[in-house]
Amino acid sequence: MTVESSLVADEPSLYAPRVSLARRWVNRAVHGAWRWVETVGEIVPGTHRGDRFGSLGEGSCIGFPFATVMNEHCIHIGERTLVGRQVTLSVGYGPGDPGAPARGLVIGDRCVIGARTSLTAHASVEVGDDVWFGQDVFVSDASHGYQQPDVPVGRQFGTHDPVVVGAGSWIGHGAILLPGTRLGRNVVVAAGSVVRGEVPDHAIVAGAPAKVVRRYEPGLGWVGRAGDVRPVLGDPADLDAIGDLEPEAG
Repeated sequence: MTVESSLVADEPSLYAPRVSLARRWVNRAVHGAWRWVETVGEIVPGTHRGDRFGSLGEGSCIGFPFATVMNEHCIHIGERTLVGRQVTLSVGYGPGDPGAPARGLVIGDRCVIGARTSLTAHASVEVGDDVWFGQDVFVSDASHGYQQPDVPVGRQFGTHDPVVVGAGSWIGHGAILLPGTRLGRNVVVAAGSVVRGEVPDHAIVAGAPAKVVRRYEPGLGWVGRAGDVRPVLGDPADLDAIGDLEPEAG
């Protein structure tokens, strides 16, 4: 037995402090109550908060607690879409903004919006069907201006440039989609990427600023920037080939 392990054996309270029976019961009650609050606080069709949305499709759910849900009458969510906890969904510049567009934020069917993601729309943010977001993703169709030197940047409202996320896309953890981003279908955005502009269908983008690192070319496969080609996996049996591939460079 080493000196370190003997210390652990002789002084277990340093690593596993004793917990009183009363604290165990209080701990159990607190966590049980919190699970109950999380469940009954979810926004689902038919709830009071759910009825305030422009539309909230069957089987969809917004986890509780959420960060901010603002002007939900301008938010439309399709069917069987899951929105994680601590997410921001907002349209306009403030509660009751008379200029908020009626369909400012539209999310399709069967989407997954990861925890702590922020989707803020002032003109239009549109997310297609079957789009999955990782956690901590930020999407906005507006940014602050900076060109008036005597006006605080926070008071300079920039122009609006709609954002579109094509159906079937995957947005990795911590990615940022800036105003004017338009992703095609089945696009992969690598974790931590900062994206602006047009991205074609079936492309993989990575980096800050994000660039296409691999794209699908019919009849050839998935072509990387260096000209290497990865196969198209059309049959579950083809998945065996994945083990022989090197991971993508960021």
